[in-house]
Amino acid sequence: MMNREELISKWLDNALTDQELKAFKALEDYEDLIKLNTHLQHFKATDYDTSEALDTVLTTIRKEKTTPKIHWLKPFLRIAAVLAISCSVYFYMITLETQITTAVAQKTTVTLPDASTVALNANSSLAYNKQRWDKTRDVTLKGEAFFKVAKGATFNVITNLGQVTVYGTEFNVKQREHAFEVICYEGLVGVTYNAKEVKLKPGERFLVHNGKLQAKDKEYRSAPSWIHNESEFKSSPFKQVVATFEQHYGVTIVLNTVDTSQLFTGSFTHDDIEVALQSITLPLQLKYTIQNNTITLTSD
Repeated sequence: MMNREELISKWLDNALTDQELKAFKALEDYEDLIKLNTHLQHFKATDYDTSEALDTVLTTIRKEKTTPKIHWLKPFLRIAAVLAISCSVYFYMITLETQITTAVAQKTTVTLPDASTVALNANSSLAYNKQRWDKTRDVTLKGEAFFKVAKGATFNVITNLGQVTVYGTEFNVKQREHAFEVICYEGLVGVTYNAKEVKLKPGERFLVHNGKLQAKDKEYRSAPSWIHNESEFKSSPFKQVVATFEQHYGVTIVLNTVDTSQLFTGSFTHDDIEVALQSITLPLQLKYTIQNNTITLTSD
């Protein structure tokens, strides 16, 4: 009967008969030989030396035989892999944010895990971590939203321009481009801007436009006007009025010889575009034309 080395030599030469192949497969280290040969193929030169390959395989096998196998390694690696996957899933879950986004001309109301509610204005987004809500009541806001916050731990609204910390329950936050506005309707609200905190009582407003703190007007409403499908402005640049109009009606406004820096005081409805256009053009003596989804405003 052919010995082990001869079987391996003939196997490397692809010269095994059916009976010899059966004997070769019966070798104790058959699986190891197959794996070794697979790895050696990646380093095989164009002129392949069978004798040299045999010596390489046999030398490697002898080294493996002199090194005791650690049978607990594979189970340990399996456990480590399971733990790694579990940790990854857990990390993913605790960092996963729930995000709600409204499109142009769309509003929605969001109920948070503690039953706090957020009315999200058009073209806005709100994000929070549901899994960590019982530990951290933080939301990230882009756009505008009206909050009714349930009692509990500290509640923070984080925007690109400033942060709002809740000491009360009802307030409105707006962050649009270079404007940052907070109005307190109930309780007490802390506004942090440029590392300084200002506390607002009911009816007080905090407004920053283009990096400049504006005069605080008293707010007499019990909720922001947009909640009731109306946008209201007090001495606001007309550019801001136009941008708000576009957000609520999903149109494009072209300004023809119109001074966008002039201040506007008034309001427009979200329910009737013709009435709304008259509300923003008549006070400034502007004319308008409508073509498809584009509105052109022209000064007299």
